[in-house]
Amino acid sequence: MIKNIVFDIGNVLTYYTWEKHIRSFGFGEEMYERVVNATVKSQAWNEFDRGVMSDEEVIELLIANDPAMEQPIRRMMQDVSGLVSRADYAIPWIRELQAGGYHVYYLSNFSFKAGRECRHALDFIPVTDGGILSCEEKLIKPQPEIYLRLLEKYSLKAEECVFLDDLETNVEAARAQGFYGIVFTTKEDAVSQLAALGVHS
Repeated sequence: MIKNIVFDIGNVLTYYTWEKHIRSFGFGEEMYERVVNATVKSQAWNEFDRGVMSDEEVIELLIANDPAMEQPIRRMMQDVSGLVSRADYAIPWIRELQAGGYHVYYLSNFSFKAGRECRHALDFIPVTDGGILSCEEKLIKPQPEIYLRLLEKYSLKAEECVFLDDLETNVEAARAQGFYGIVFTTKEDAVSQLAALGVHS
């Protein structure tokens, strides 16, 4: 029986609006594409979420992907508050699930920098029963250890948890650890899939 609902954050309990954030600087199309490829679409971007390196060390890795874009990358990374936008449904949904007798947790790849600068979009965190940000644990999805860390931290059983993430690779990794898994597309679809698993808010 499912007792615990575990949510990813980006594109699940918030909107991940990196395209809007980067376009807000007015870069031309070629520059926009180069900044995107050097930052959010690069492997180095994951190092923010891993939380092992300083912000400046990671920014240097991003710049190394396209050194000619150093100034645009620094402008874009100076304040990342636009990377994530608030989802109005998050807090009401969490409270509905809790009222239905479920515990609600978050498990997300998230950097210290984004955590500081996107606080406006993370106002649901105090409403949850707890959770894990990757930067705090020095682990990132889909590493098996991050799912096991959540179970350990809150004394949960995987077979009593359902994990919702917008990326199938992360959902599959959770399933491999014994979680139920849902690939998130919209809240309405997720509610339907949860109901099919016997979860009703």
